[in-house]
Amino acid sequence: MQIGGIQKLTLIDFPGKIACTVFLAGCNFYCPWCHSRELVMPKEIKKLPKVSEKDFLDFLEERRGLLEGVAICGGEPTLNKELPSFCQKIKTLGFSVKLDTNGSNPVMLNELISNGLVDYVAMDVKLPFERYVEVCNTEDKAFDVQQSINILKTGKADYEFRTTVVPGVHFRDDILKIARWISPAKKYYLQNFRPEKTIDPEFEKFTPYPMEFLTEVQQAIAPFFEVCQVRSL
Repeated sequence: MQIGGIQKLTLIDFPGKIACTVFLAGCNFYCPWCHSRELVMPKEIKKLPKVSEKDFLDFLEERRGLLEGVAICGGEPTLNKELPSFCQKIKTLGFSVKLDTNGSNPVMLNELISNGLVDYVAMDVKLPFERYVEVCNTEDKAFDVQQSINILKTGKADYEFRTTVVPGVHFRDDILKIARWISPAKKYYLQNFRPEKTIDPEFEKFTPYPMEFLTEVQQAIAPFFEVCQVRSL
C-alpha cells in the first residue's frame, strides 16, 4: 500500500467530522477527466514522496482529541489488500473512517462494512451502467459497481453516491439514467467538473457546465433521493 499524500485538516471531506485525508496511490479505472493523475498514472506515482504507514499512524496519534475522522481517498483504495488492517488501526486510535471508492471491489467493500471498519462511504458513479466500459475497458466492472450500489443501499454504513458532471461526457439524459439506476437511495450529489491537471490535458480546455444546468437536472431527479444536491469540487 503506497500512501501518496496527507491533507492534515479538512472540514469538507468527511461530513460532520473534523478530519484529515490520506491518499492511496493506484487506480483500476481510467477517467480522462480525473484531476488526481498523480495517484493514477504509474509514471506520476513513482514521483510521489514516500509516506510510510507508521508515519501516518504516528501523525494520527499526535492528533487524538483534535481530529475526529480520517477520509481514505485515492486512486482507488480498495485495490489494497492491506486496507482492512489499515482501517482497523485507524479505528483502534479512536477515529471514524470514511472511504471514497469507485465501487469496483464489492467484496472488499462488503468486508469493510460488515466488520465495522468504515463509518461512511462516498461512491463515485462515473457513468450510466451501459457506458462503464469507457472508463474500465471491461463490461464486467459495471456488474461489480451494481453490487456495490446494492451493498450501500442496505444502510449498514452511512453513504452517499456522487457523479462529477463533465461537459461532453455527461448529458442530461446520462444523469437521469444514473439517477434511475441507483434510486431510491439516501444521498446523491452532482459535482461540477473542475478543469485542472486532468489525466487527459484536453479536458483542461473544457468549460464546466453553468450552475443553471446542474440545478435544473438536480430538480428533475430530486424525488428519487432523500437528499439530492449540487456541490462544487
